[in-house]
Amino acid sequence: MNSTRECVGACLKILKSGCVVFYQPQPLLKLAKGKIHIALLVLPIFGLAGCGTIKGGGKNSLGNWPSNAEPARIGKLLAENFEKHRFDFEKNPKREFVIYPEIISEFGALEIARLEGDSHLQGRLINKFDRFWSPGDARRISQRRHVDYELFGAVPLEIFQINHERKYLEAGIAYADRQWSQTTPDGITDEARYWIDDMYMITALEVQAWRASGDAKYIDRAAQTMVAYLDRLQQPNGLFHHGVDSPFFWGRGNGWVAAGMTLLLESMPEKHPERPRILAGYRKMMTALLAHQGKDGLWRQLVDEDTAWPETSGSSMFAFAMVQGVKSGWLEPATYGPAARKAWIGLVDELDPDGNLREVCIGTDKGKTREYYLNRPRETGNLHGQAPMMWTAAALLK
Repeated sequence: MNSTRECVGACLKILKSGCVVFYQPQPLLKLAKGKIHIALLVLPIFGLAGCGTIKGGGKNSLGNWPSNAEPARIGKLLAENFEKHRFDFEKNPKREFVIYPEIISEFGALEIARLEGDSHLQGRLINKFDRFWSPGDARRISQRRHVDYELFGAVPLEIFQINHERKYLEAGIAYADRQWSQTTPDGITDEARYWIDDMYMITALEVQAWRASGDAKYIDRAAQTMVAYLDRLQQPNGLFHHGVDSPFFWGRGNGWVAAGMTLLLESMPEKHPERPRILAGYRKMMTALLAHQGKDGLWRQLVDEDTAWPETSGSSMFAFAMVQGVKSGWLEPATYGPAARKAWIGLVDELDPDGNLREVCIGTDKGKTREYYLNRPRETGNLHGQAPMMWTAAALLK
């Protein structure tokens, strides 16, 4: 800023937006209209700190947590909860195979273990999935070509990045390559359904293959698919219909999109030709989400319906996307930092003492009516919610 007047003007603009102003890693105060004169007195005293840290203040809002919301403590609670979680096929006689919520939970738990330097937890988590090397349990891995089942390959690719054992790389790459064994005329996998869920399922597997192998074809596949889905499913308001024939802004479905774009942007090279298009779609979505965030910090089962119930799995995915966006510099910290903080605290309030997240929508197909979404059953501890809560904790720990 070139003058005190410009500095004050910028601060007033932020105040009118309802954001919290930060001068240091701790919030100084939340100003009401009647106290603006206090800010005018404080700013000159802090000098350069006044304008210099307002822009980054939102990033500072992702720290100094209340003890009950400390990401390290919450992350450990969630990861230990998952490590003890029995596979669904062990409890449900109708379930034959490992399912994708178990895969995405393993991602989050392993990342928390890595970030916390907890080798004991990391070893237990790897052992949890090593059972599938045995012939008896290998039959629990579906061989069907489907986005939900192919995602299994992302786990051995994650483990390879930890222990560098080649058997994990070969197993994971086989899934990523099989996903592209047949393609559509526009060059993407024929497993693509143009459901917004796919924007995470396909992306996560191919991004993991890129991270583990360094082969650019995998990141190119993920980027090409993401652009095709952006062009077809993102609406003018920035949100996404569940599918081309399901014109509803389902919470977790939009969460899959937000999380998928976040994974991709975090991994793809800065000069990748598709990066500007994906970043634009991501920012457009984040702008829309800000407008629909509830006073409790959460988002609704149908994002654009304020009367719908607050749903925690989609909210966790949105929180993850915003935290990573602020930390990576894709989003304005002063605007999105406080929103991400509010979301995290709102989610922590929905945890029971054992680390089970309440108000999670169960697995959901495409719906034909709004009532279908509004009437979906809710569960506590469902892995659709546990997993992205762990992703968010890990993003906060980075």
